[in-house]
Amino acid sequence: MDFKRIGNRFLAGTALVAAALVPLASAQAQTVRVTVAEYSSLTGRYFEEAAAAFEAANPGTDIQIEVVPWNVLLQTLTTDISGGVNADLSIIGTRWLLDFVEQDIAQPLDGFMDQAFTDRFIPTFLTPSVMDGQTFGLPVAASARAMYYNQDLLDQAGIDRPPETWAELAEAATAISALGDDIYGFGVQGNEVETDVYFYYAFWSHGGNLIDPDGTSGLDTEAAYQAAALYRDLIDSGATQPGVTSYTREDVQNLFKQGRVGMMMTAPFLSTQIRDEAPDLNYGVAAIPAGPGGDRGTYGVTDSIIMFANTEVADTAWAFLDLLFTQEWRSKFTGGEGFLPVNAAVAEEPAFAEDPDLAVFASVLPDARFAPVIAGWEEIADITSSALQRIYLGQGDIEETLNDAAAEIDGILN
Repeated sequence: MDFKRIGNRFLAGTALVAAALVPLASAQAQTVRVTVAEYSSLTGRYFEEAAAAFEAANPGTDIQIEVVPWNVLLQTLTTDISGGVNADLSIIGTRWLLDFVEQDIAQPLDGFMDQAFTDRFIPTFLTPSVMDGQTFGLPVAASARAMYYNQDLLDQAGIDRPPETWAELAEAATAISALGDDIYGFGVQGNEVETDVYFYYAFWSHGGNLIDPDGTSGLDTEAAYQAAALYRDLIDSGATQPGVTSYTREDVQNLFKQGRVGMMMTAPFLSTQIRDEAPDLNYGVAAIPAGPGGDRGTYGVTDSIIMFANTEVADTAWAFLDLLFTQEWRSKFTGGEGFLPVNAAVAEEPAFAEDPDLAVFASVLPDARFAPVIAGWEEIADITSSALQRIYLGQGDIEETLNDAAAEIDGILN
């Protein structure tokens, strides 16, 4: 994606649109458009309820909510930005934020924020949206990753506790897969968003870094080779579901909810889905297994909501953001979607503080790593995912495939 080209077209388009709409600006000053990422079937309803509450408290305002599926969100935003027809506010993946900031697409929010507002947030989740001393986004969703396990399948396979190392996971996965043709020991994601992330769990546990200290890719290292070999051995031995490269995160989660997968890695929101869709499933949550040297690694994620630089209703848009980040509305969103609290007050509520699953996710935060805040990260993730798919399919030598991917990534980094 060429954000420089998009940014130039965006700025030019902004000027044209602004000039064309000058006579209507005052009439439209109280209309705020919000592009929302669809996390679940509850997402649209939540934001519509928040919009209705805001409109009731502020007569004459109109909050327009557009819900967009995650897998097309970036493309939708790119198209809207290049055409100068983007919304006033939007949820984005925080990993995209640097590109938006560098092209002056995102507006800094510090002029609207006072200390009391800043203090609402847990600093760990607000920090990724702060660049060069300015805050360009607010953490609308946050999560880490942990290992879900099916206790009944572990019991049937004669395993008395969830695995604590990758070697133990491989042994457990093999035993569980032997229970039946439609039972799989370890569910592996191999398609769509976060295919690369599913590999990082083992990669980090083996001591790897996405970007080494010398500024080059870490894919051409022993840690990457060992992690990729671990996954392919699991696949080749039948310890995973067949055809992993056709399985998205949601597909693997569905297998787990059906009781057909012994172990998988994912986010806190699976607990909410199990509660609603598979309440009888006997499951647990544990830390992602450690590597040979005792290292652990999990993925820390935030999604941010940003204000676009070309908005003509900044004050009203900010007032709506202020509502969204009150304790009441954050509690509704976080509980409904199954994320980690980003507001300190919400984290102290019994529903979150006393939740055993969330306690595990909170405990792994010290090991959490975030996607690097660098330009071109999405392209790097795509290169990594493509290389992994070839390895999982047995279509390339592990070291050669990862070395080629690292060389391509180094070209982007440099």
